[in-house]
Amino acid sequence: MAAYSIFSMPRDLDPSARRWRRHALARLAVAWLAMMQVMMLAWPGYLRRADMAPGVLATLDSAIVLMNWASLVLTVPVMLYSVWPVWRGAAVSLRKGRIGMDVPVALGLLAAFVPSVVSTWSRQGHVYFDSATMFGAFLLTARYLELCARQSTPAAGPMAGVEALRPVLVAWADRLATPFIVIQLLLTVAAVLAWQSAGGGTEMALAVAVAMLVISCPCAMAMAVPTAMAAARAVLLARPDLSDEAVAGLQSAMIRKARGSLLGAMAWHLLLMPLAMLGWMAPQIAALTMLASSLAVAGNAWALRRRYLASVAVHALP
Repeated sequence: MAAYSIFSMPRDLDPSARRWRRHALARLAVAWLAMMQVMMLAWPGYLRRADMAPGVLATLDSAIVLMNWASLVLTVPVMLYSVWPVWRGAAVSLRKGRIGMDVPVALGLLAAFVPSVVSTWSRQGHVYFDSATMFGAFLLTARYLELCARQSTPAAGPMAGVEALRPVLVAWADRLATPFIVIQLLLTVAAVLAWQSAGGGTEMALAVAVAMLVISCPCAMAMAVPTAMAAARAVLLARPDLSDEAVAGLQSAMIRKARGSLLGAMAWHLLLMPLAMLGWMAPQIAALTMLASSLAVAGNAWALRRRYLASVAVHALP
């Protein structure tokens, strides 16, 4: 039997789902290409120091202005094309009068992009185009993993029992994640007001807001259920001869894995939020931690497949 991979396109995937997956991959590619270029263009800004020689400082400032405009041009496709599903999802959630998982993501992107455009136009203040593109690229990476996990294998035979657990797990995850997101957004507003009242300045308050909104991205939490289900499907695909008792055990293990990943992602958010509130975490580092938590959730779920297949193999030995 060929090696299983969640990145393999299912043969029975309908045309609309295939189109959506191709567009998701294209959006991801655009975001990563833009991010790598913008990160290079942002480098002169990190080198600037007030104690530089006046001539060097003037030359560097002129280069930074040019780099900021180039970064803006490269960031616009990410904001208009790559993260378009985020804008649509946030709009749908707000029209329904609820705060979905796309709302904090949209706020984080806007908090990084809009002030950066103003700073580029006025030639004053910091820009966060690197944070915006990095956040978008890492966000789309996590969501592409989630999409591949959901589409990984068809539900047939024992897989139908695994698929039947999806609504229960998704409903439980939503009930837990929604108030958690609201609390994070309220903490972000409180932190910005606190920095402003303490005289920290608008730029510092903005950096704190961007970092906190990036950390509040529920990407890892959204991946908990589909990645655990993909791992269970992979076990069933590799061992379709499992007994009913073994399948029931696998379903229980899948539920535990999904809940553990969700609670672990929430704990990670709670651990990092105070660091961002105190201004000890740059937006770029916050984006890296968001990607790390998403990859950790995927790896934790895939460990279920490895361990379960290993235990089944051991019990099958004579």
